[in-house]
Amino acid sequence: MDSTTINTTNLTMTGPGGTPVSGTVTYSGLTANFTPAAALAFNSTYTFTITTGVKDLAGNPMAANYTWTFSTGAVPDTTPPTVASTDPASGAVSVAINKTLVSIFSESMDSTTINTTNFTVIGPGGTPVSGTVAYAGLTASFTPATNLALNATYTATIKTGVKDLAGNPMAANYTWTFMTGAAPSVTNTDPASGAANVAANKKISTTFSNAMDSTTINTTNYTLKGPGGVSASGTVTYDSVTKVATFTPTSLLALNATYTVTITTGVKDLLGNALAANYTWTFTTGAAPAVTNTDPASGAANVASNKKISTTFSNAMDSTTINTTNYTLTGPGGVSASGTVTYDAITKVATFTPTSLLTLGATYTVTITTGAKDLLGNALAANYTWTFTTGAAPTVTNTDPASGAANVASNKKISTTFSNAMDSTTINTTNYTLTGPGGVSASGTVTYDAVTKVATFTPTSLLALNATYTVTISTGAKDLIGNALAASFTWTFTTIAPPTATPTSPASGATDVALNQKIIASFSRDMDSTTISSLTFTVVGPGGTPVAGLVTYNTASRTATFIASPTNFIVSTIYFATIATGAKDLAGNALATNCTWKFTTGIRTLAAPVPLGTAAPYGGAGGSAGMTNQGTLTVVHGDILTTGAATLITGFHDSGGNVYTTTGSNDGLVTGLIYTATTPPGSTPGASATAADADARTAYTNLSPAALPGGIDVSAYGGGAGDLGNRTLLPGIYQSAPGSFKIQSGDLTLDGQGDPNAVWVFQMASSLTVGGPGAAFPQSVKLINGAQAKNVYWQVGSAATINAGGGGNMVGTIIAKAGAAFSTAGNVAIVTLDGRALGLDASVTLVNTVINVPQ
Repeated sequence: MDSTTINTTNLTMTGPGGTPVSGTVTYSGLTANFTPAAALAFNSTYTFTITTGVKDLAGNPMAANYTWTFSTGAVPDTTPPTVASTDPASGAVSVAINKTLVSIFSESMDSTTINTTNFTVIGPGGTPVSGTVAYAGLTASFTPATNLALNATYTATIKTGVKDLAGNPMAANYTWTFMTGAAPSVTNTDPASGAANVAANKKISTTFSNAMDSTTINTTNYTLKGPGGVSASGTVTYDSVTKVATFTPTSLLALNATYTVTITTGVKDLLGNALAANYTWTFTTGAAPAVTNTDPASGAANVASNKKISTTFSNAMDSTTINTTNYTLTGPGGVSASGTVTYDAITKVATFTPTSLLTLGATYTVTITTGAKDLLGNALAANYTWTFTTGAAPTVTNTDPASGAANVASNKKISTTFSNAMDSTTINTTNYTLTGPGGVSASGTVTYDAVTKVATFTPTSLLALNATYTVTISTGAKDLIGNALAASFTWTFTTIAPPTATPTSPASGATDVALNQKIIASFSRDMDSTTISSLTFTVVGPGGTPVAGLVTYNTASRTATFIASPTNFIVSTIYFATIATGAKDLAGNALATNCTWKFTTGIRTLAAPVPLGTAAPYGGAGGSAGMTNQGTLTVVHGDILTTGAATLITGFHDSGGNVYTTTGSNDGLVTGLIYTATTPPGSTPGASATAADADARTAYTNLSPAALPGGIDVSAYGGGAGDLGNRTLLPGIYQSAPGSFKIQSGDLTLDGQGDPNAVWVFQMASSLTVGGPGAAFPQSVKLINGAQAKNVYWQVGSAATINAGGGGNMVGTIIAKAGAAFSTAGNVAIVTLDGRALGLDASVTLVNTVINVPQ
């Protein structure tokens, strides 16, 4: 060829879309070459053309253009293959022990590389699993030569020795693990192990953990044995969906019996795995039906005559067997009661409803026969029988007031308690009546309380006083069942007499009544305080002149009190006190007649108790001068004090172990404590002595004529002035005209006239002398009619000398400015003081003296 015509003009190449391909052309011998300037594209079509511009050496062109096409190859495969999925998946559990392991690749593989060298399985302890490997499509499979171990972990590996068709190996080994399943087990039973009261027609079911081979679920491998180990006949079925095997007994199971279920190791799952061991459990069937409760209870009494008889069964019963043939009620004489029988399947209660009311006070027998059966056809083990007794007709069990009661209030409501719940419409004024004097019916209203079963008749007005009433409840009164009283019930009671008033103080006809005496009357019963006033309690003096005063009523003591105010009564004057018929009791009943009494005043004036303050506990006090004891028989039941030094107390020891200058012949006991101003060893110091002394001085002032005026001289009662001996004195304030008092002509008696609060105050400007005349005649003060030592006071202006010869009994609190002396040294006869000896400015001397501090 003409090499000059072999060029890129006459030799051309076009690629995809007709795109020219650049390159160079060379020619040698008979061969022309086109070398592309760049690599051709993969998987593309190219067209090569030699035009007629090519000529041979003679200049002859080609007859026509020469064209041909070719295609380039695909892109070379250099991607390593991968495992796309496995079965079982990595981490899978409960894998079947006959499982074939599958691995799916991402591309077609070279089957010659899929072999037991490159696809391995390792089991427990690193032991290799033998098997065969196959490959088809994209799937490689490993089939173990034998079943895998149960409940074991396995590791599968695809190694890099496997290659794809392009010869590319896997980039790395692919490994995954899985765990085989456990042997089949029993996961649930019905009935449960140990179950009781299982129905006699129960089907026994068992749930397995694995899907089971139904051919192994049979009466050989699934057995039921009852009492005595006897096998129960039946059939066994298996549900592959629920994995539940069921034993259905051919006949009812025995009642109240224990059964044993056994599933042997002959039972296998679909993989051929047997139970690890025989599985056994027991249950107990229920008892025959029984009666668990009756209403009324067996032996019940007072059963209502309209009672429905009910019975509760232990089992659900066949309602067709609960009828009047099997459920009967017989009454007196063995006569059957007619009625109907119903059964409630929910509560398992059968009820016999009598057609008519039962006989009152009669015994009935209920019988349930063995014809009564439960839903399984089980009959009662034996006839069940019980009895009850109906209640009697209603009766009256209590009345208020009681039959024959006296002194019944005129505003009394009449109440009656019944034995039975009553029909309130029959409790009315027709059947419940009250008649009084002359047989006259009392009007009123009747009410009935269903809770307490009490009927009450409330009279419209007050009943007549001191009158007999009759209450009648007729047979028209009936209980809720319609049973009437067996007979009319009647009882009587008597109302109270009118209230009365009785003079209390002063007594009717009393003389020498104190000028400031409280006039007191007591009543026979509680009174309406609003009716006790100056309108109904009056006192009049000479000529019928009313006495002004204050009237009060004490509910607790039922007493009315008149206090003359603003002035006292007049000396030696006759007065009349009256409680008028306007005074009424709480029921509104007035006194039948006025209560009037007379009294005559004397010259006395009464005093109230005088407070001693902190001086009250002291049996002796010597002011700043102290106290002295001579003798060994002295006992002060209380405390003693001095406001001076401890050395001013001599001849005493106290309960605190404190001793004050005692000798073998001079040692008196203070049962309390001794209080002094200083604190030598054994003394009890403190401000209490000073405070008590101050209170004693205050009491002395409060007992003086200035504070308590009106004191009278005893000469007004006969005898010598100032001598209190051989007299009986009523409560009051007594002042010595000569300035001193003495008790020498006999004992002094103080008469309390029944008033425990009666007070005597004796005021004297100078001395008090008890005993004599002479040393040999001790005198005493005696208390009668409620008089108390704590309410007797002696206010002595100078000194008090008490039974200088020894002996005698003195009474009261002696407060003396110049001290006091009891007995004389050397006397052994004991002088007793029921009171206190309080010296203010001089000492108190005791010789064998016993002081009892009054409370």
